Amino acid sequence: MATEGVPGLFSQVQFHIVQSQQLTTDEAQNLSTLLTNGGAQEHPSSTSQGRVVLKEVTHIISRHSDFPDYENANDALKAVVKPEWVYASINKGRLANPRSHSPDSRMIFSGLVISCADLPAGDKDAIIGGVIAMGGLYSSTVTRLVTHIVALNMEQEKCQAVIQKDSKCKIVLPHWFDDCLKLGKRIDEGPYSLPNPEILRKRPEDRVPDANREDLQGASSTQPRLPSPTSPHNSIIRRHDVFKEKKVMLSYDLGIGSRLRGTIEDIIVRGGGIVTGSVHKADMFVCQYRESTDFQVASIAGNDVGNLAWLYHLITHNVWTSPMKRLLHYPISRNGLPGFQELRISLSNYNGEARVYLENLAKAAGAEFTKTMKEDNTHLITAHQVSEKCDAAKEWNINMVNHLWLEESYAKWQIQTLTNPRYTYFPPRTNLGEIVGQTPIDKKAAERFFFPKGCLEENTSKQGKELNARHTEIHAEQDSGLADNYIHPQSSDYRSMQSGGMTPKAPKQNRGHASLKTPTPWKISVDGKENDTPSTASSRGAKNKAAAKLHDQAADIALYEKERKRVGGVVFGGRTKSNEDIAPNGARKRSASKEEGVTTDEENKDAKRSKKTKGQPHMRLLTTGYKGWVDQAKKESEDRGRLREMGILITQDSTNCTHVASPAIIRTKKFVCALARAPMIISTDFIDGCLAENERLDPQEYRLHDTAGEKRLGFKLDDALQKAKSNKGHLLRGISIFCTENIQSGFDTYKSIVEANGGKCLLYRARAGSTAAARAGGLDDEADQVDVDTLDYTYLISGTTPEEAKLWSKFRQMAQGTGKLPRIVSTDWMLDLALRQEIQWHDGYSLSEDDVEMTH
Repeated sequence: MATEGVPGLFSQVQFHIVQSQQLTTDEAQNLSTLLTNGGAQEHPSSTSQGRVVLKEVTHIISRHSDFPDYENANDALKAVVKPEWVYASINKGRLANPRSHSPDSRMIFSGLVISCADLPAGDKDAIIGGVIAMGGLYSSTVTRLVTHIVALNMEQEKCQAVIQKDSKCKIVLPHWFDDCLKLGKRIDEGPYSLPNPEILRKRPEDRVPDANREDLQGASSTQPRLPSPTSPHNSIIRRHDVFKEKKVMLSYDLGIGSRLRGTIEDIIVRGGGIVTGSVHKADMFVCQYRESTDFQVASIAGNDVGNLAWLYHLITHNVWTSPMKRLLHYPISRNGLPGFQELRISLSNYNGEARVYLENLAKAAGAEFTKTMKEDNTHLITAHQVSEKCDAAKEWNINMVNHLWLEESYAKWQIQTLTNPRYTYFPPRTNLGEIVGQTPIDKKAAERFFFPKGCLEENTSKQGKELNARHTEIHAEQDSGLADNYIHPQSSDYRSMQSGGMTPKAPKQNRGHASLKTPTPWKISVDGKENDTPSTASSRGAKNKAAAKLHDQAADIALYEKERKRVGGVVFGGRTKSNEDIAPNGARKRSASKEEGVTTDEENKDAKRSKKTKGQPHMRLLTTGYKGWVDQAKKESEDRGRLREMGILITQDSTNCTHVASPAIIRTKKFVCALARAPMIISTDFIDGCLAENERLDPQEYRLHDTAGEKRLGFKLDDALQKAKSNKGHLLRGISIFCTENIQSGFDTYKSIVEANGGKCLLYRARAGSTAAARAGGLDDEADQVDVDTLDYTYLISGTTPEEAKLWSKFRQMAQGTGKLPRIVSTDWMLDLALRQEIQWHDGYSLSEDDVEMTH
């Protein structure tokens, strides 16, 4: 690396260096020399607090993004770079791209330089694009700056060159980049490293090592303990420069005693800080809850707002960190995240501080946390899929997600959809506990839900009206001597109420600044004017009553603000678009019937493609077995658009179709599931005819007639449709049917068929919990219309492989233990049942050990 800068290389650079434990004074001095030799100009901190004068700088050099001015620097479009940006610029002889050297934690590949070794062109381009987009760099040749080589084996020339040079460069499989991009987080390269990667030599069921996360200490709870004076860090008695020239306010809602409060205030004062009782003077505000006017005032002013855990973290480490960096360093909500109250969450495969952190996060979000998992749990959060809880979750149909779902739901203050693949992805041989705690608070979401623009004026106006009413009432009572508790609008007690409540005072000997001895006027009014009217004395009784009243109204104020943001306002508003998938009591709204005229997602997509379409479609047509669009995506798209113009919506939703187009009676998943809804079954010739005539033809003329198929399958299609109309999708209502995991066509296929007919399909793996499910199967309140003989049996749909046959004996024991008779059946039983729309039995459906022997 060159040590001499190119003359004038940095002539347009005005820089500031943020020193930290990762960027020492010596390195900062060396960087400053290199930059100034290249024509740059340094701008030191404006205060002893290390704040940056943003208007004077173009570049900020730091090894991390956790410094006070980072967000403001981004808003001001200032380049925040790592020291490597300086070295790279000197090596290139021109200014390097700041994005490739960003300390932003969201740039997961920042600092990486990759090189690809003989990968397929498509894979290579995808990896390079992803790495560059996430802050990394690409090099076509192997230089000493390359940190990772992407290869499929060690025989590649680039890999051999690294081995010969004994370089520290890592050689990894392309799978590592795929998994990092899927999660949006950088995971450990170890399991993907050549020459002997774990993901290729370990079995899926092998134990995954635990992730030790000691770095989460102090950030795993919202109610930590203050470090002891005898602790190894000696964090209480030493001087805390982190509070130097800071004005700190401790909120009334922290729930700490006067003794502990006095101790904390002493630490702040000895560190050169000031403890204030006015949120308008504070630049650090410490509170427990988000529902207070003080919280809103401090947040809108852009001050640091954190909870007691954050304050203790500053005391312990004596290094500033943003309260939004860790989810549990930010004040919590009294009522939790809307919709989480109905959730029961359990954890698996997280250990140590990571487990404590996620447990407390689930509770802070308002969910019920259970150490043991039962069938009534709604979610299992796991770091990987190898555990008994994970197996049970699959059998009990419990939602299984990784911790990113919980963290991002809390950070964005909205329940995230489980269909996002990031939340259900578990990389092989990786314990996701290693990336716990990397999700920060979404500042925009916090502002949107807790301190939107205009909220302070509305709350203050509302409180002012109440006080004015009280003022008038008291004047009427003054003559009778009932005005002892009157509060003058300009008194210090009135100002205390305006800021959301009073702040308990510590003993005088613990307060080290003169400003704490005498109340000072409220400097900032709602309209922004100064107001220095002297305060008058007032009654503490009235102060307590008013503070309590405002405290009680905090929840109502927060609810009003939430409703006011809805489309149409409080009176005419409804659920917001982003919350359309969240229904009351945690249940989803079911799709409305055709008569209600509610469009499906597919209608909306097709409507965007064809702006000429007007009104509701006349037909919702499900296609199965149609050959006209096979390997012709462009033709399919064009034909779909033409059909939509005719009022025909091509859908894949078997539960919401009015017609099914098929060349014959076929036992496909779509055909069998759709039959339960008794749609009109027509020939695929209908599609060809409509496209040829360019108009919607009469589907009655294209009714499907498949005599050969009816004879082969042993049923009449018209009879089945009549029975389907009578069943109304409830043929299997109240019946639970088990299915093996390795069944031909997959468990999900038969699960869809069973559920389309009103039943419940459970995965059977002969593990704990199956007995409880079998005991409940067929005995619920909806079973009154089911044949009694049917309820005497418990069914297992299985193939005839040796692996599946091993489960049969345990299934028989389980069924007998619940007082039922076991029936192990082939897939034909379920398919014939669904096609005929009636439950029939003959011995040919039953499987025995003799059938398994026939497969060898």
